[in-house]
Amino acid sequence: MTNDELEALLLDIESHSVERKESYRKGDDRIPQAICAFANDLADTRRPGVLFIGVSDDGVPTGLDITDQLLLTLTQIRSDGNIAPFPSLIVEKRNLRGADVAVVIVQPSPDTPVRYKGVTWVRPGPSRGIASSADEAVLSEKRRSLDLPFDLRAVPQATIRDLNLTFFQSEYLPSTVAPEVLEANGRTIEEQLASTRFVARAGEPHPTVFGLLVGGIDPRHFIPSCYVQFVRLAGEELVDHKILDQAEMSGPIPQMIREVEAKLSALIATPLVIGQGPRDRRSPDYPFSAIQQIFRNAVMHRTWEATHAPIRVTWFSDRIEIQNPGGPFGRVNSRNFGEPGVTDYRNPHVAEGMKNLGFVQRFGFGIQGAQRDMKDNGNPRIDFRVEPTHVLAILRRPS
Repeated sequence: MTNDELEALLLDIESHSVERKESYRKGDDRIPQAICAFANDLADTRRPGVLFIGVSDDGVPTGLDITDQLLLTLTQIRSDGNIAPFPSLIVEKRNLRGADVAVVIVQPSPDTPVRYKGVTWVRPGPSRGIASSADEAVLSEKRRSLDLPFDLRAVPQATIRDLNLTFFQSEYLPSTVAPEVLEANGRTIEEQLASTRFVARAGEPHPTVFGLLVGGIDPRHFIPSCYVQFVRLAGEELVDHKILDQAEMSGPIPQMIREVEAKLSALIATPLVIGQGPRDRRSPDYPFSAIQQIFRNAVMHRTWEATHAPIRVTWFSDRIEIQNPGGPFGRVNSRNFGEPGVTDYRNPHVAEGMKNLGFVQRFGFGIQGAQRDMKDNGNPRIDFRVEPTHVLAILRRPS
């Protein structure tokens, strides 16, 4: 958007596509609520919403110091995990009406409803508010199947009977929708499933790929690649060594993650490192937190489409290899892979579901955390082999 266009919006006091804030401090919920409302575009304007920071209610710049740190903090709102699915936004410093202003331009989402901390915010007029059940129904109907990522496409062969409704109502729904919203609405189970993307839409209740992956009774029946292949070998090569253990673990993603991580945790050895007296300490072969992070990344970022390949976890005597089908996606490439804050999502709703269920704490920084934990434990850095069709992570024991 040009400066002339932005200045015109800045002065349009009644616009439902504009919000103004005099300042911003990290933790101020009003800014992400506004971003969420613009992304939902309840009025279906199909135009971006603009948030001005450093501007009074009457459109006059306040002289706020627009620092690089402020712009970075605003940018991180997109991927801190509180707004789901991830909004498309641009954060810039612009000189408007003779002063610097922070501008957040939010594109309407093709994948509504968008929620902030479990609450759907909308902007039906010049102010934002919490969506009613009727508003959410409108937002659900805005979704268009052909424009959706693979994890949100309907699976025509499946029905609601293929979903674990007990898990959905007792675990997933409370983790996704704010308690006060659950108490206030009287929606049917089909409406709840549609609102949280477990089914394509109420009244036409075919589960989505996401719904089956996260809450299906037998997701592998519909998505053949939904399993993990685990092998433990006695030596350092795939061939000519005895297999000590092997297993295929399938089921919905929460179950699969817990089963695989329980096995991996049980295999970590903690030998005594001999020093001098009090310096003796026990140090594990691998920090479990690093293995956990890399495995969960593999689940989140793998491709489920047009492949029967599983995630492969191979435990050698000197290293662990975790390989997931699907190379880098979107703005991630082999050169910037693993850099802090550089992330993109081929499965945005799988990522959202894992965040809601507590398997992800913060988006975009997991690899850095895993590298730090390996270093603190005395292990070499994780070696990533990034190819167009897969990503291989190699975690080595301390030398």
